[in-house]
Amino acid sequence: MVRGPMSTNAAWALIRPGCAGPPSPASGRRTARRLFCFFFVVLGLGVSIRCIPAALVAPEPTPIVYDRNGAFVTQIGAHADYGYWPLRAVPERVALATLALEDRRFFSHPGVDPRAVLRAAWRNLFGRGRREGASTIAMQVAHMQTRAPRSFAAKILEAATALALIARHGHEAVLAHYLRLAPYGNGSHGVAHAARFYFDKPAEDLSLAEIALLAAVPQAPGRMNLFRERGLASARTRAKQALAYLREHGLVDTTQVALAERQLATLRPVGAARRLDALHLALRYDALIREGAIAPASPQDPRIHASVDLALQEQVASLTRRYLSLWRGAGARQAAVLAVERGTGAVLADVGSSDYRDSRDGAFDFTRVQRSPGSTLKPFVYALAFERGALRATDILSDIPEGASGVDNADGLFLGPMPPRQALANSRNVPATNLLRRVGLEANFRFLHDLRLHDVEAPAESFGVAMAIGALPTRLERLVAAYGALAEDGVLSDLVFAREQRRRRSIRVMSSDTARLVTSMLADPLARLPSFPRYGPLEYPFAVAVKTGTSQGYRDAWTIAFSRKAIVGVWLGRGDAGAMNRLSGAASAARLAHAVLAHVHGAKPGDLAEDSFPAPDGRVPVEMCLSGGANGGACSETLMEWVKPNERPAAALAAPAPFAAAVGPVALAITTPEHRTHIWRNPEQPETLNRLALKATATPSAQQILWYVDGEPFALAEADATVYWPMRPGTHRIQARLPMRQEGSRVVEITVE
Repeated sequence: MVRGPMSTNAAWALIRPGCAGPPSPASGRRTARRLFCFFFVVLGLGVSIRCIPAALVAPEPTPIVYDRNGAFVTQIGAHADYGYWPLRAVPERVALATLALEDRRFFSHPGVDPRAVLRAAWRNLFGRGRREGASTIAMQVAHMQTRAPRSFAAKILEAATALALIARHGHEAVLAHYLRLAPYGNGSHGVAHAARFYFDKPAEDLSLAEIALLAAVPQAPGRMNLFRERGLASARTRAKQALAYLREHGLVDTTQVALAERQLATLRPVGAARRLDALHLALRYDALIREGAIAPASPQDPRIHASVDLALQEQVASLTRRYLSLWRGAGARQAAVLAVERGTGAVLADVGSSDYRDSRDGAFDFTRVQRSPGSTLKPFVYALAFERGALRATDILSDIPEGASGVDNADGLFLGPMPPRQALANSRNVPATNLLRRVGLEANFRFLHDLRLHDVEAPAESFGVAMAIGALPTRLERLVAAYGALAEDGVLSDLVFAREQRRRRSIRVMSSDTARLVTSMLADPLARLPSFPRYGPLEYPFAVAVKTGTSQGYRDAWTIAFSRKAIVGVWLGRGDAGAMNRLSGAASAARLAHAVLAHVHGAKPGDLAEDSFPAPDGRVPVEMCLSGGANGGACSETLMEWVKPNERPAAALAAPAPFAAAVGPVALAITTPEHRTHIWRNPEQPETLNRLALKATATPSAQQILWYVDGEPFALAEADATVYWPMRPGTHRIQARLPMRQEGSRVVEITVE
């Protein structure tokens, strides 16, 4: 067989690897003798074909991943070996062009071409030009299946196997298998894969010019690299020979050949070989496919239609690098961002680090690394308390020092009594840990597990109430999915990375009422006062529910924000879990989340949308009083709350709430201790027993009393309950007050020795 204008070195390597340059007369004679010997040995082996293994074997098809707009993302294969897509049927023109260059007498020989062997021997013995091999299509299939090193013995075995392949499977099957295995450069194997990889179309839709160009490549895929100008030029030269052969032998209409020759002059691939800037994303799809979470819909067309938008991915990655550069001086080294489409859960952008090649921990995908979530789990603590009936929107929570519990707030301050809306929006630690304690450690631990935030097997007690403020580690991808349950009316679903993804069944983890109520609290800019000032990075020109988090020692900064359109999750920190210099979630991650979400919405400066989240069904808006007024109980500060009609607010309500009943004046009196009492502590008693009982009366009766010691809130308790204050030396002033009201008892002064 004549292989066409193959380079001297490439042709000689088929017979004797390692040699270079034209052979000497002696080496030419040795080659000729080997070819004659080869011919007769193969004839001898022909009688024992039945004993030769001759299966048609190919690796599994390897998928190509495209983004939601059809842009190439990556392809998945082992050791950069891609392709091997099967063909439903071999397109006629693909077969003709391939045989014109590789094996013109394919259908007239049994797998080994005697004429090609004799001609190659003659030319290698007496010729002075290029050396020739004699490999047929069937012999190439045998070689590609075994990939044995080139040697005379291997050539003999390939030839015998080629005879067996044709005898057992027939010419058509062997040709189809060749077109599945043949190398087309840049890791692509098989014409079906190459057609999609280079021209983004099925092999059946290739033009004659595209077919000829691809048919040229398998002879020397490294030299004829279609992504390089020199390689493309070499492939075009060889493709013209295929077209000329088809025209001369009347195999294709001359008009079509002429058109193909004109097209060939300007033809170039439309595909792209690599996208290293999205390497974390490529590795994400590689893992999902290898784990079986994503599988092509058809082995004949192993494309994966990814949910990501590569243009958005690149823009989010650019924003990540830009904002991270602002905080590197404060010790931040890496950031990760996930952007997810509302309603579908489709991941739009997945940035695992600022840059995979960044020496500062860039190779870690921080969307999948477990870290302390800070306060980002608090909304779920509130959600479970609402679900269990342990909390109502009109209740009053206490943000006061907890003494021996050791719980403090990030700002070191305590804001006293406040409704749940304000406590959650201000991210106060004491109310959250008290709620967790009230509902139960085990119940909260299981609920967070049901939300798929963790899969820890340790007992809940090992985390304690601190699981509400960051003790229970989780991942950004899990956190974003859990917030998706809040955004989607209490239904938890998997994040979706591709149309072909196998997803778990969506499950309801909380009622729509609870999800909407908590969402309204996270979206209320007034409720965030005074901890988070207005018009900062937590406010948007459209409705957004947002929660920040900061882990102990400023090791992690988080923000999760969702609108009617998307959910964005941001993490900022260091790969070595080292501390940053007072970089909180609100001061850092929230700014990046704001930039990403605004970009997703296409928001411009000055834009203001009149949208909002849906209200909880069956609830009515009521204005709750945050501070008592001087004129008949009128409120100077209020928050709007969504209240069930059968719930009576614990705090005073301001008009125009339809059922708001203002509580009348209440007289408070401290009964224990008495004014100017002198108390001596017993130094031999344990500290826990050196306590002073505080009791008061309310006329008429009140629901709760807030105790103040030395002007600071100490405890919120039922009106008739006894409260114990841990005594400390000095003179102290004690007062009982009504939550959210101005009424208070006479100040009682005591001295402790």
